[in-house]
Amino acid sequence: MSRAFVFPGQGSQEVGMGKELATAFPAAKQVFEEVDDSLNQNLSNIIFNGPDEELILTSNAQPALMAVSMAVIRVLEEEVGIVVSEKVRFVAGHSLGEYSALTAAGSLALADSSKLLKARGLYMQKAVPVGKGAMAAILGLDLESVEEIASQAAENMTCDVANDNSEGQIVVSGDYEAVERAIKLAKSEGARRGIMLPVSAPFHCSLMRPAAEKMKIELSSIMIKGPIPPIIANVTAKPSDDPEEIRDQLIKQVTHRVKWRETILTMSDLGVTDICEVGAGKVLAGLARRIDKNLLTNTISTPAEVENFISTI
Repeated sequence: MSRAFVFPGQGSQEVGMGKELATAFPAAKQVFEEVDDSLNQNLSNIIFNGPDEELILTSNAQPALMAVSMAVIRVLEEEVGIVVSEKVRFVAGHSLGEYSALTAAGSLALADSSKLLKARGLYMQKAVPVGKGAMAAILGLDLESVEEIASQAAENMTCDVANDNSEGQIVVSGDYEAVERAIKLAKSEGARRGIMLPVSAPFHCSLMRPAAEKMKIELSSIMIKGPIPPIIANVTAKPSDDPEEIRDQLIKQVTHRVKWRETILTMSDLGVTDICEVGAGKVLAGLARRIDKNLLTNTISTPAEVENFISTI
């Protein structure tokens, strides 16, 4: 069996995630404490107890989701003795999940990852005034069709394909009016649905350039090691283990498309047979099954799921 670990992005957060894990395993509890210390913030209290309106803030949700994923990794490594570099062929993460993946693969330190994601969330939120930008999921059309629709909808504004999540699930991002036009155009072209997403900013489009410039400065002083195993990068959907290449990819990722469908296909082409979603939610496991029905999938976020995973090793 050839296994890959994948790490969720924003939208998978929910109040109480990771709490059962932190109660059951000292190693998990320590991760949340380390993240709290690095941010000088009691983020774990927000993660475990809410309120939801605090957790969903981009600057909280991003480090929070990484903390939950890394709590799982720390449990596997310290409590069970499963070493990621020995048991996993590739890692990948959806948007902010790329930081989780790099941390799990030893490329980023936990404290650095926490601070970077806090900053990333703040910069992405501030890049576009609230209400000016939007994102929408277009269901039932292929990538090429949605690319054409986004181009037509822009009309001297911004409307980009932000996420290629799976066949028939493409997300567009940009100016609110342009995204509204994209939904109408998509429906006229036979889309099953066009849904505005409950996000606070238009991520992964050219409107995020101010955030990308600030992240370039943040990342310039961070130690990045070659990840073991290699990461499949969001912006290329290709394996990477070169630290400077990864630094550049993390900057580009802010404004560029998340090539998730291509990422899973790359893993499959390279012999991966088993996709494990590490952390909150089950979104990526579901997408993987849609992209390649031959892939085995599971999720690891609770003590029971940890035990189930151990039984498969």
